[in-house]
Amino acid sequence: MPSVSMVVNGKAVSGEVEGRTLLVEFLREGLGLTGTHVGCDTSQCGACVVHMNGASVKACSVLAMAAEGAEIRTIEGMANPDGSLGVIQQAFQDNHGLQCGFCTPGMVMSAADLLQTNPNPTEHEVRDWLEGNICRCTGYHNIVKSILAAAATLRGEKIAAE
Repeated sequence: MPSVSMVVNGKAVSGEVEGRTLLVEFLREGLGLTGTHVGCDTSQCGACVVHMNGASVKACSVLAMAAEGAEIRTIEGMANPDGSLGVIQQAFQDNHGLQCGFCTPGMVMSAADLLQTNPNPTEHEVRDWLEGNICRCTGYHNIVKSILAAAATLRGEKIAAE
């Protein structure tokens, strides 16, 4: 069986995989990183979003072998080094941006990609960015509110750091 190596949440990892193994399966079953969810198996729901080399990808549509040598960041990698919630995660908690929580990892990962690309998005831009993420519990209002709050916090931190 072929092996694959990558850096996941800052840690070098490797494992044997079948050629058809999806990245989401490798993360969940091979590495025990179960925060990345499998929702639809058709890349429509966004529950499996991770960052691959800094960009959002749906891990259910990427073969593990295609991530050879890549840097992968999962929801587990979004926490602060001390294990406390990261800025975006905290904003979701503070603004009630989750209900059942199933879509939340993908929403947080997509939000992080958006805020890296556009640190000051409008409500319309947030909603447009989340088009590939489905939440069956909310009307997205508090998810959008959470992302806008995280953006404001991150902008404030950058200003304070300068």
